[in-house]
Amino acid sequence: MLTLLCITSFHKGFDFLREAKRQGARVILLTSKSLEQAEWPKESIDEIYYIPDVDKEWNMNDVISGVSYMARTVHFDKIVALDDFDVEKAAALREHLRFPGMGDSTARHFRDKLAMRTKAADVGIPVPAFVHILNYEKIKAYLASVPPPYVLKPRMQAGAIGISKIHNEQELWDALSVLGDKQSFYLLEQFTPGDVFHVDSILFNREIVFSIVSKYGRPPMEVAHEGRVFSSRTLQRGSPDEAALQALNKHTLKSLGLLEGVSHTEFIKSDLDGKYYFLETSARVGGANIADMVEAASGLNLWAEWAKIETCPDGKYHPKPLRHDYACIMISLAKQEWPDLASYNDPEVVWRLNKKHHAGLIFRSPNHDRVEELLTNYTGRFYQDFFATVPLPDKATE
Repeated sequence: MLTLLCITSFHKGFDFLREAKRQGARVILLTSKSLEQAEWPKESIDEIYYIPDVDKEWNMNDVISGVSYMARTVHFDKIVALDDFDVEKAAALREHLRFPGMGDSTARHFRDKLAMRTKAADVGIPVPAFVHILNYEKIKAYLASVPPPYVLKPRMQAGAIGISKIHNEQELWDALSVLGDKQSFYLLEQFTPGDVFHVDSILFNREIVFSIVSKYGRPPMEVAHEGRVFSSRTLQRGSPDEAALQALNKHTLKSLGLLEGVSHTEFIKSDLDGKYYFLETSARVGGANIADMVEAASGLNLWAEWAKIETCPDGKYHPKPLRHDYACIMISLAKQEWPDLASYNDPEVVWRLNKKHHAGLIFRSPNHDRVEELLTNYTGRFYQDFFATVPLPDKATE
């Protein structure tokens, strides 16, 4: 029996765990002690071990010691990180135990915003001009040659967490003064206005076997920092944007070294020059229920397909999309504890979010224009019916 050690410091990955068990694997879960009372699909988990945590952060020396102790009597075949924040943990364990899979160096390309930009730039993938917050002379040279505004980004956070917009040089030095000894964990990047896209992919034996291109309604950083309704929808297949982004995504994932699994990669099309620029990538399923939108459009559950890859017994895997529809997801913080979405009753609506103080839905259609029409209509209604905003936290909380 194949034994998977699944690692997630956050409460997610349920469909992966279920599918892995359905495929006959022995599933061992390593998660945060603070999630001990959370609802897990325990019928699909053979053993659960809880790691003491502080805001989902673990002491990796203890983790390595604990897993090494377990390995005295348990043969782990694979170690799988189910969340962005666990990619490094899994890589560290693989390095220590000398297990196959992504090690520390490659993992950096999918977690460290500086490492992934440096690698992308080295192989000719366009990236916004950036500089590591390290050497002050280099920073001054960058500021002299690259006009503001800028974005100051933490290298190891996920999404828009911890990102701040910088409008001038003095504002930067003030921000760096506050960071103190944490400065080297940041990079500065030229702010690029434009439309932001994401490509969600499945890889097997170094090849992309499925990918789908989507476009955010508003850039995620704007949604997070300024308060907006979040949305994303499938890009029209065969369009110039779709073709260009499929090619760029293939070049990016091959260059950064992802061998198999899933990836969520973001690009921006600059309003200034019309070119596509790489923003960031990951070796995990996209957040914000994007996987549900992908499933609505294609019929493929990215979590389940990932589990099939990790457990395929004969080294063969062939995803079979069930649909070629278009889908859109919309999510907003809500002023109501349990917002009522009953009036959003068009037949295209296929999913509703069930979460306190959140309103969310997914709709799909074989007609791209119909999805765009509903998005325009529902966005205005969401602002009127539900919309609320709160400050973005400094670190991930769930």
